[in-house]
Amino acid sequence: MDEIGKVLVTVLVLYVVLTGFLFVIQRKMIYSPDPSPPSMQRGGVAGMEAVTLRTEDGLELLSWYSAARDGQPTIAFFHGNAGNIEVRGFKARAFMDAGIGVLLVEYRGYGGNAGDPTEEGLYQDGHAALAFLAERGVSRRETVLYGESLGSGVAVHLAWEAARTEPVGGVVLEAPFTSLGDVAQHHYFYLPARKLLRERYDSAAKIGHIKAPVLVVHGEADRTVPVEFGRRIFELAREPKRGAWFPGYGHNDLFVASVGAEIIAFIKEFVETD
Repeated sequence: MDEIGKVLVTVLVLYVVLTGFLFVIQRKMIYSPDPSPPSMQRGGVAGMEAVTLRTEDGLELLSWYSAARDGQPTIAFFHGNAGNIEVRGFKARAFMDAGIGVLLVEYRGYGGNAGDPTEEGLYQDGHAALAFLAERGVSRRETVLYGESLGSGVAVHLAWEAARTEPVGGVVLEAPFTSLGDVAQHHYFYLPARKLLRERYDSAAKIGHIKAPVLVVHGEADRTVPVEFGRRIFELAREPKRGAWFPGYGHNDLFVASVGAEIIAFIKEFVETD
């Protein structure tokens, strides 16, 4: 074998090894939980209630809840892949101050909760959140599913399921993607990333079936989930829908813009309450 052939074989072997390594550790790359117990005081939401969500597979998940004022809807908030609910407290505070109820849903494996995060597991955590709200007397049409980044995949899935029986009142998607595979392929264009993923979160296949008003908010400078993914989700969603695009804002600083006011205005306009 000549030198060029040896180089090509070496490159091929390294490529196969890298591909196999990424396949094995993919969930560690997707989910980056902070397993430490969250603090309401540090999160700026000391008035919230610590509650327990009970999942279909037997987990008990610590989450935080603030009831809505009379005549106001409630947000079930599904956060992104990193951290825990503590660092989303400032978002909850904006809605609470407007009288909107908030359930900050903490996933399995995050914030001191048992279990390991997976796509199916997070869907079960979402089912537990909706069951909790129903127990507290919050109807589906009073419920707004809010998905932040990875959580957008959870929110879309739950709204898609609900559309078959009793639709939710609204869906808010912050920096959403079409599918996790699409985002992975964007970042790892030199690998068959889309085919390697076991976690799908295929929102593009589900968003058009949702029977609820949809708001998409996205930073145009987002380098983690580029804005074209959010624009595509917006295109696929049914009316009524609204898109809000924020020049100069990225993935993690979006909420410091006027996005909070945009979301509150959307909820006030489109979400009916009993």
